[in-house]
Amino acid sequence: MTNTAIDLDPGRTVGGRRNLVAVVAETLRLEIQNGRFAIGDKLPSEAELTARFAVSRTVVREAVAALRSDGLVEARQGAGVFVIANRAASGSLFQGIDPKKLSSIVEVLELRTAVEIEAAGLAAQRRSPAQEEAIFQRLAEIDACIAADKPTIDADFAFHLAIADATNNPRFREFLEMMGADAIPRRRLQAERPEAVDEAYLALLQGEHRRVANAIAEGDDEAARLAMRTHLLGGQARYKRMLREI
Repeated sequence: MTNTAIDLDPGRTVGGRRNLVAVVAETLRLEIQNGRFAIGDKLPSEAELTARFAVSRTVVREAVAALRSDGLVEARQGAGVFVIANRAASGSLFQGIDPKKLSSIVEVLELRTAVEIEAAGLAAQRRSPAQEEAIFQRLAEIDACIAADKPTIDADFAFHLAIADATNNPRFREFLEMMGADAIPRRRLQAERPEAVDEAYLALLQGEHRRVANAIAEGDDEAARLAMRTHLLGGQARYKRMLREI
């Protein structure tokens, strides 16, 4: 199979990484639809796709995640990513969710709570040393964003994905990826009430994150569940207060 270079002209890459993700995902989507990659075929490795498209591994991962959300491919642990359909599944699993509405944010947080409490417990039981290290690396990235006065939303989402990975059940990551970064509702809070997302607020969230990470590292599944419950129920309470103030 001959690889073709992707057309990354300036007009298509305005906006940075997100546009690159869209271009890579759409190219692969079209190749699946036209039969270049048939159902049952394994996609090229992450390294091969990175070289082919001349993009970062993060871009490739996000593009593949978009294909997974469409129901076109699935990741098989230790084997790779395989094509399972040549047309996107009709409709979205989370139709009707509007990240601009506080009521939708609360609904998403309730759903995340139901799933991520168990994810934290399983991560405490099953994480590998590399996965544990990844959780603390993501935690450090949030610290670095706070110190540099940069947005922490993407780093926050990456932290939760690292915990999902540490369950060693790929469905937890898939669940979060289907929701996307809007699963972290701080984007709306920063837009509506930027004064609320101050240093004290971020320190509070990071303290909650650290308790989750420490419990996972200690292998204490009940403490990990409790720490994640406290974190996500705290988020629900904060946004419900905002709803009452509208």
